[in-house]
Amino acid sequence: MNPGNDSSAEPTIFSAVLRPHRSLGPTGFLVLMSSLGAVSFAGGMVFILMGAWPIFGFLGLDVLLLYFAFRANYRQATAYEQVTVSCSALTVRKVSARGQVSEWSANPLWVRLQQEVHEEFGIERLFLSSRGQRLSVAAFLGPKEKRKFALALGQALGEAARGPARSPI
Repeated sequence: MNPGNDSSAEPTIFSAVLRPHRSLGPTGFLVLMSSLGAVSFAGGMVFILMGAWPIFGFLGLDVLLLYFAFRANYRQATAYEQVTVSCSALTVRKVSARGQVSEWSANPLWVRLQQEVHEEFGIERLFLSSRGQRLSVAAFLGPKEKRKFALALGQALGEAARGPARSPI
């Protein structure tokens, strides 16, 4: 292989790592669960004093189920997508919450960025299509973030189509 043919030495035009947004951080989660546990415990004590002791267990079960739902939600937040564009390759690497990796690669000259737009909400879906294959990207982003991502990726694809910048000798 010639050093001139080495695609790893090729400059990256665009690179982005997309991660799902979670509005409740670890501190907020701790405060929420502590508050909910305290309210549930106090309510359960009232029911115990009234003689309805089984309700105390159901209130504890609610808190426990909510805790497991949040943990599953945070576990799903470890998934991400990495999109990289160079003059000769567009690569999308998707890593699931379980660590499963899938990779899609195409020549950026043959890739089209397609959008499904809702007139009220904005961009609902983004797709990369090339030679009969279609890949959904940025599915977990909101409409505004999808619009920003689509603009940046579209510019990068346009730059890749123009080819590498040549410096005058």
